[in-house]
Amino acid sequence: QVQLQESGGGSVQSGGSLKLSCAASGDTRCMAWFRQAPGKEREVVAAIDSDGNIQYAASVKGRFTISQDNAKNTLYLQMNSLKPEDTAMYYCAIDTTPRVRWYQLQRVSPKPEDFPWWGQGTQVTVSS
Repeated sequence: QVQLQESGGGSVQSGGSLKLSCAASGDTRCMAWFRQAPGKEREVVAAIDSDGNIQYAASVKGRFTISQDNAKNTLYLQMNSLKPEDTAMYYCAIDTTPRVRWYQLQRVSPKPEDFPWWGQGTQVTVSS
């Protein structure tokens, strides 16, 4: 059974930093961070797979870094230079297919429906 638990959310001022963690059990060949702001659709922030492929949303590229510690089965999201528009609930998600390279070749972004397993989410609030 796949289980995911996010942590590390909180409130920061614009320009600040936060690091999110997601402890996972089960097959973690493709992991991603999504976020959802009130009244908006859930969107991908970053994805990483077991082949080492990484993809970022354009809005966070250069500011956020996704990584994973395979020994600890933990996914991370280092968020720097945070902006008020980054305010959202952040979710960790898992798929068993390492398909980030496919997303890159197809020039598409990972979609929520591609990921069967989800964490409960952790709130990130950035004030101006």
